[in-house]
Amino acid sequence: MTTVRDACRHVRSKNAGPYWVTVDLFFRDAERFARYAGSPALGPALFERLFGADPALVQHHRIADLGILKVSYPRTSPQGGEVERDMHCGQQFVRLLDVRLE
Repeated sequence: MTTVRDACRHVRSKNAGPYWVTVDLFFRDAERFARYAGSPALGPALFERLFGADPALVQHHRIADLGILKVSYPRTSPQGGEVERDMHCGQQFVRLLDVRLE
């Protein structure tokens, strides 16, 4: 079973303003990008389950020339809010590493 960790050489998450988070998945090669970047396993339902994001607002951007999938989703609370635990969202990607793509 291939996981995000297996298919990607680098995965990062970052703050995309006070209301959004972006996750970048850098696939190991063009073959893996073509095979997994459109996987239903990385669909809006995953971001709803892992991060509480509204699936209707999850955005996927495929950049084939670079082998990158960018996924943006709204934060459940604004950056710096009372319940904030990761202000820059630098650790959000960890939940994705063991997601099975097949």
